[in-house]
Amino acid sequence: MKKIWIALLLCLSLCSISLAVEKVEAPADCKNCGMNRTSFASSRMVVTYEDGSSSGTCSLFCVVTDLREAKGKKIKSLQVADHDTLKLIDARTATWVIGGKERGVMTDTPKWAFAMKEAAKEYIRESGGKLASFDEALALAKKE
Repeated sequence: MKKIWIALLLCLSLCSISLAVEKVEAPADCKNCGMNRTSFASSRMVVTYEDGSSSGTCSLFCVVTDLREAKGKKIKSLQVADHDTLKLIDARTATWVIGGKERGVMTDTPKWAFAMKEAAKEYIRESGGKLASFDEALALAKKE
């Protein structure tokens, strides 16, 4: 009976994670590399330009590609997923973590965004890495 309860709890946990990820905004696939943005919900980004156009990517790396292709277009907003909640937050004001044990998306050096600085510090305690600003994370992504 105990095994049934454990299996049921595991199933419910996986279902709740799946439901949270199903709410990823369009587009379904990264504009630049084609990766599924739901599968990479914790690193996805959305760039909205002042002309009303927008672009959804799987990662900061692919945002760099998008920004290069859109040279001259002014950015209205740059959003990134909070690593823990998967909700979109302002990429420029987020607390970023560079490095750590968790494998990055489209990069050898992971870059994760957090809405709360304390959550980023907790991530570093558990997985390593260092605190960074958006500008530092962006500069590193541009070098890659």
